[in-house]
Amino acid sequence: MPAPAEGSVDDLGAWRARIKQSKQQLFDRFDAGGRADSLARSLAMLADQVLSAAWLQCGLPDDAALVAVGGYGRGELAPYSDVDILVLLCTPADEATAARIERFIGAAWDLGMDIGSSVRTLDECLAEAQADVTIQTSMLEARRIVGSPDCYARFRAGFDAALDPRTFFDAKLLEMRQRHAKYQDTPYSLEPNCKESPGGLRDLQLILWIARAAGYGSSWAQLESGGLLTAHEAREVRRNENFLKTLRARLHLLARRRQDIIVFDLQTALAESFGYRTTHQRRASEPLMRRYYWAAKAVTQLSTVLLQNIEARLNPDTSGVTRVLSPRFVEKQRMIEVVDDEVFEREPTAILEAFVLYERTHGVNGLSARTLRALYNARHVMNLAWRRDPRNRRLFLDILQAPHGVTHALRLMNQTSVLGSYLLNFGRIVGQMQHDLYHVYTVDQHILMVLRNVRRFAVPDHAHEYPLCSELIADFERPWVLYVAALFHDIAKGRGGDHSQLGMGDARRFCREHGIGEADSALIVWLVEHHLTMSQFAQKQDTSDPAVLRRFADIVGDERHLIALYLLTVADIRGTSPKVWNTWKGRLLEDLFRRARQVLDGAPTDPRTELRERRDGARALLRLQALPEGVEKRLWDDLDVSYFLRHSSEDIAWHTRALHDVPEGAGPRVKARPAPQGEGLQVLIYAKDQPDLFAAICAYFERASLSVLEAHVHTTRRDYALDHFLVVDRDLDAGYRDIANLVEKQLCERLLAHAAGEAPLPTPSRGRLSRLSRAFPIAPRVDLRSDEAGQYYLLSVSANDRTGLLYEIARVFARHHLVLHAARINTLGERVEDTFMIAGRSLGDARMQLQLETELLRAVSI
Repeated sequence: MPAPAEGSVDDLGAWRARIKQSKQQLFDRFDAGGRADSLARSLAMLADQVLSAAWLQCGLPDDAALVAVGGYGRGELAPYSDVDILVLLCTPADEATAARIERFIGAAWDLGMDIGSSVRTLDECLAEAQADVTIQTSMLEARRIVGSPDCYARFRAGFDAALDPRTFFDAKLLEMRQRHAKYQDTPYSLEPNCKESPGGLRDLQLILWIARAAGYGSSWAQLESGGLLTAHEAREVRRNENFLKTLRARLHLLARRRQDIIVFDLQTALAESFGYRTTHQRRASEPLMRRYYWAAKAVTQLSTVLLQNIEARLNPDTSGVTRVLSPRFVEKQRMIEVVDDEVFEREPTAILEAFVLYERTHGVNGLSARTLRALYNARHVMNLAWRRDPRNRRLFLDILQAPHGVTHALRLMNQTSVLGSYLLNFGRIVGQMQHDLYHVYTVDQHILMVLRNVRRFAVPDHAHEYPLCSELIADFERPWVLYVAALFHDIAKGRGGDHSQLGMGDARRFCREHGIGEADSALIVWLVEHHLTMSQFAQKQDTSDPAVLRRFADIVGDERHLIALYLLTVADIRGTSPKVWNTWKGRLLEDLFRRARQVLDGAPTDPRTELRERRDGARALLRLQALPEGVEKRLWDDLDVSYFLRHSSEDIAWHTRALHDVPEGAGPRVKARPAPQGEGLQVLIYAKDQPDLFAAICAYFERASLSVLEAHVHTTRRDYALDHFLVVDRDLDAGYRDIANLVEKQLCERLLAHAAGEAPLPTPSRGRLSRLSRAFPIAPRVDLRSDEAGQYYLLSVSANDRTGLLYEIARVFARHHLVLHAARINTLGERVEDTFMIAGRSLGDARMQLQLETELLRAVSI
């Protein structure tokens, strides 16, 4: 391929067109059924030709060399990957050489090459490789493209001589653990990174890097011939590597850029490129993603085997038996190893015994490569007879009832497919997607995450995270009952129907087959049935209402059930996504727990008692703040009972301190402070009531990019609105204390202008849906019904979340002259489930109700 003439723009343009055409031909050949590894090699060869021509065109010195590094050094390029190159100099560059290098790199960019370049002398290369394992890894796969063979040979000899295989192994192992931790140590994210996540291509590359550094070979065939892989394992690793490379290449081509995360937006198109099709029963993406998770699982298992085998060869002096654990197992290199390869086939009960020993043996890190191979070869013995064997049922309960290591054991059982073989219904949810916009893990990983969270409550080192949960579980008899409930709470997802009801049957059968006592069995089944009940009451209903509280207490029945449900609920919400749990949700659940506990303890539910306690508590706080006695009377006499029942003593005291000196007929007053507990800003508004006041406030919050989590709206006897909001700024880096004064000033000015008729309600800025909401839009729902007392109407709204959504709803309220008394704003990832308590004359008319619901549906629709 001839080089373009120097400085000729027309020739550069022609070259770019030829390169683009050549790439497109390779892409078309791949789309027509070509192999991903053939595409990767062809793209690397094309890059070689282009860079060689540019190198020669720019007249680089004869003693310099152009070297491909990283994946390009391996002779592989994904469609839109960077082209990593090293300009290798035997002597430091003078001014003329530096100018030529700069011209070469500029030419490469002008020709459309996305290069990542570095310029180093021989000495600099060797020094930086010793200092940085990432640079060392990149240079490990270095390959000369063009330039001085002698310079490159000197670099290769010096690099290989300085490379210490054991040090390199330790560094790459640490790097892998840090990378896995970044992805929560699981390949089962709903949007995994097919390159970097656990079980991704990077894990396979890491093995070849380590093997190459140790001199064991640089291909799977060489590792097989060297005894590090069996023939079957070599076939499996090639098959899964080819799938991952194909998936990554198609992902790049669909995105038309470097894209390694399998985002929701592209999953359907990606699945269709593999031949999957959407049906009325499932999305095309579901079987593809399940295939991906199984491939990642296989890669994880094979990586474990290979890394252990390589480590044993690198450290032969430490490969002996440390101690005998049982007649069938020994500890070797801090791993549990079978005494012979046929143990599991000869004695199938040893399969679960291995995991019991893993829990009980302090200091072991897992199962050895020999044990994992024996386990794989014995997969046929994990059949119906094995599941029904009383000894295995006893061993499985031992795993759940162990004082330590339950989470690690169950994760390892899932990774090796033993858990899904023992609990068949669990096996059916391995790799199952969840399309509800707030779960970020597959069903099986969510379940194990919930179980981990329950276990974490019992670990003293984590008691500071959730003190109440840690306190409760410390006194909870037989906490393993909670682990069983966690294991079954979502096990029936994807079967159709109510997964809570279907899961009850699975849990009941498990308890019966494993001889669990009647009381504990009943609690487990009840928890599976009601695992969503507490969050629904806390986030969607007015738990300050004694009738609501009594209804919840009747469902719970006793304190043991209440504690169990509270612990499972906190663990469940935390196990959906890091974004779903927040301090506000935690406070709602804790408040409901404490109030329900008082009811179950026989405390009177008379609102007057609670009213007296709230007022007494607020008065005590006011005295501590040196306010004179009786200062609260003027304000409190103006408020009804519902105000005191919906606010804590701390909030009442704050409101009173802020408003006790407001003169008659005063303009709006706004006070803000960081939430005393957790994230957010509490905003108090006291202003003359008017029909569209709530909408005006929401309009300000929208413009200020503040999301409302909670709203309590009250009207005093003198027709003043006393509104309390909890808002958050999801992009705020500074503390809320820094914006409190700004919110007070701006919102007060906004309300003054609105009251004077100088600031009509602005047109909502139709906020864009998030990427996830666009990929998985949900049908909006609006439900309007009268409350039990017939005093208010409860409005429930479910829709995709977006900026300005609450303001859209508030504008509808203003048009219909509705009075808002309270609001629960519940954000679940990319979805909102908001509940409003409203009143208004038009709500008694069925036709007006229908019109209201229609307008609300229009307002919250995408």
